[in-house]
Amino acid sequence: MKEFSTRAISGAIYISLLILSIYWRYMLVILFFVFGLICMAEFKKLIQLKSKAPYIVFTIMYLGFSIWCLIPETDLGFNETVKILQVLTIFVQLFLIKDLFSEKTIPLFESKRFILTTFYLTSAFIFLILIANNNKEFTPLLLLGVFILIWVNDTGAYLIGKNFGKQKLFPSISPKKTVEGFMGGLFFACVASYFIATFTGTLSFTNWLILSVIASVFGTLGDLIESKFKRQAGVKDSGVIMPGHGGLLDRLDSIIFAAPFLYLFLRLLS
Repeated sequence: MKEFSTRAISGAIYISLLILSIYWRYMLVILFFVFGLICMAEFKKLIQLKSKAPYIVFTIMYLGFSIWCLIPETDLGFNETVKILQVLTIFVQLFLIKDLFSEKTIPLFESKRFILTTFYLTSAFIFLILIANNNKEFTPLLLLGVFILIWVNDTGAYLIGKNFGKQKLFPSISPKKTVEGFMGGLFFACVASYFIATFTGTLSFTNWLILSVIASVFGTLGDLIESKFKRQAGVKDSGVIMPGHGGLLDRLDSIIFAAPFLYLFLRLLS
């Protein structure tokens, strides 16, 4: 009971911080900057990277894109730069998916560690800000809807998997994840997309439905990839900053991996 209470309180604080910040674009930039630095520290420990350079790269790239995004009259080269970042990020993530299915361990040679901190972690927080400022118009409900899809998918997968799960999804990496749980999470995310479309007035139900599928599939892959990093590092959690949950990276791993693909779909719409 005590563990459940601790988990509920830390989870409530995390969600409250996000929701309270999401309606003020500058506060959102600051919050994700702090979240990004914490996740960077946790991820560096997982991949055993001692260099301070990733913090510098994160700060320059994140603040650079955020400021560029928040100033409406600075459009020159913005879309082209975002496209280059998106291509590089998705290319790196596709390699991570390949490593997930084809390698016993994810290769972590020195240059790859720096590539991962840049195009797996840093770029993810950039795309979260870009989602909230889609087409340079501040649309906080768009970002909130994406987070809700991730939360609903995770909760649905946990409940269905715990009560009805039998067939393991990826037993060598995450023994508790089941095919039934994945399908349950996807189903509930699809249902949630209808209510998000209805109450936010941001996108059509069809578009939110597609976003729910993207969030569920790539969010689950992101969770599995982080689980593989943790298994290689020999740890249960990425950190201890959230009592009952582990590290902040444990809470954000799904949205971190899904963000570039979600933003890609939004760009295709516009």
